[in-house]
Amino acid sequence: MKPIKLYTWRTCPFCRKAKQLLNDNGYAFEEVDILDHPEKKEELTKIYGQKTVPYVFVGEDLIGGASDLEEKLNNNTFEELLVE
Repeated sequence: MKPIKLYTWRTCPFCRKAKQLLNDNGYAFEEVDILDHPEKKEELTKIYGQKTVPYVFVGEDLIGGASDLEEKLNNNTFEELLVE
């Protein structure tokens, strides 16, 4: 199973939503709070073009933010992203 990693800000309601969605569905994940590291946010924005947090990764692939995660969970396509 590919690992799930979130880059978040601790003050972001969308980050809390993404974490809650993963927790509610029983998925373990690694969280990296980048609020204190603006250079990491700048790097992620430059590489992926996404300007908002959270950044939700499955393995090395960015799947998007909280709404993208929710959509994939709701239409049952998230699980297939985890398969190696």
